Amino acid sequence: MSTTELAWFKSSYSGSQGDSCVEAAATQQAVHVRDSKGIALPHFAVGRDG
Repeated sequence: MSTTELAWFKSSYSGSQGDSCVEAAATQQAVHVRDSKGIALPHFAVGRDG
């Protein structure tokens, strides 16, 4: 699945000023995390296993 197909949302851990935003997208296999200021940069994914 490409990053453009993921449903990204702003994390509740992001800064309230909008200057330090983390976005996440969940799939059945993993939770993907990226910097909202650099969406073209690589992101990382964490598996959902146990």
